[in-house]
Amino acid sequence: MSALAIVLALFLQGQPATADAAVQPPPAAETPAEAPAAETAAPHPLGAPTDPYLFVAWCYGSLRGYLDLHDEVMPEVTRIETTYRPPGRKLSDDLKVYADMQKDGRAELKQFQAALTAAEKASLRPINVEGAVAVKKGRGIWQSGPGVTKARMAQEWMSWALPAKCVTTAKDLEARATLLGASFRGNAEPEPPPAPADAAAPAADAPAPEAPHTPVADVPLAPPPETPARTPNL
Repeated sequence: MSALAIVLALFLQGQPATADAAVQPPPAAETPAEAPAAETAAPHPLGAPTDPYLFVAWCYGSLRGYLDLHDEVMPEVTRIETTYRPPGRKLSDDLKVYADMQKDGRAELKQFQAALTAAEKASLRPINVEGAVAVKKGRGIWQSGPGVTKARMAQEWMSWALPAKCVTTAKDLEARATLLGASFRGNAEPEPPPAPADAAAPAADAPAPEAPHTPVADVPLAPPPETPARTPNL
């Protein structure tokens, strides 16, 4: 290849292949209905179990740990909120947010408990032991080491929010457990049919045998204690 051909080839490499390619519109963006389900679903918390029952138990434990820390961290939370005031906002309004979160959290705890109970009743094997381990694991996210200051713990508590997937998973778990529980009861082995009426009740002229009973007179008694012979009166 001549030097001129090489220079021409290098020049063409920097140009668009065709005029149509330069004006070709970008591919249309996916609509929410076409987007993959994995992208639209709520993210799964890092380290949480993936099994629905165990995940709801984990959510219960983490939320319970959050609620139980309220009285411990609120003095530091109040200090932080008082010190760093954003303009145009009242301190009372910001502190009320934490009280509202406590109220909502207790309602969500009841929802999680109902879902866990329904799943345990519908399961063909005992799963509550595994659930207790998951609850402990969820509560463990609030365990702090000796190097964690009160201010740091309060900041973590202030910024924490219950994963959105907890509520949706709990609702789905309770609905499926209720349905499966009815299915399990329907597939259970049928009870034996009741005996015919004439065989179930004894005939009027043939009284039912009574339990063996030993008459009191036939019960052997212990011999009376020996007493010294009395001398008759003369």
